[in-house]
Amino acid sequence: MNFDTRTPIIFYFDFISPYAYFGSTQIEALAARHGRSVDWRPTLIGITVLKIMGMKPLTQTPIKSDYLRHDAPRMAAAYGVPFRFHGLKDINSLAAARAFLWIKATDSALATRFAHRIFRRLWVESSDITSVDDVCHEAAALGVNGSALAEAITSAGGKQALNDAVQIAIADGAFGVPFFIADGEPIWGGDRLWMVNRWLRYHSWSKPDDNHDRD
Repeated sequence: MNFDTRTPIIFYFDFISPYAYFGSTQIEALAARHGRSVDWRPTLIGITVLKIMGMKPLTQTPIKSDYLRHDAPRMAAAYGVPFRFHGLKDINSLAAARAFLWIKATDSALATRFAHRIFRRLWVESSDITSVDDVCHEAAALGVNGSALAEAITSAGGKQALNDAVQIAIADGAFGVPFFIADGEPIWGGDRLWMVNRWLRYHSWSKPDDNHDRD
């Protein structure tokens, strides 16, 4: 089977997920090793996890929440990236995701830089990302017109764009984040980047020389 090496890796994310943050710090470098680009796509785990799957957030799930507290710092250490739990209540990523899509519509590279700033704001600086002002502050640092962005975030068009993006994510099977699609292969989890790497390298889950390679 032939694969087009120009095909980007699809990366579904939600800013409120620490594991999506970890994925965001690694996926660009991984893609570059294979000569690929990354198509960043926001989704809302409040829709996929809470409403469709009927599950509670990790932070509200007994036993799992304790594991998260242990697991996230060690993943940050393993990846060599800064991280801390923010302790904020009632955060959501609606404004940030709408802003991302509005920026991406004209400049995908700028949208990626914006996404990195939002992830860092929440998971490194422990600052809120919920309000339009929070989001516009980060975008303005990149030269984005704040008033135009604020209008887009609250507009019917901005809301519909995110609704459409979430429906596309659901159709792609992105039930959680980070969720990657590499040459048609769906892979879920910040700890499964090795699988993205292997699939792009071999397009097979077994290879003759070493079935335990997880680089």
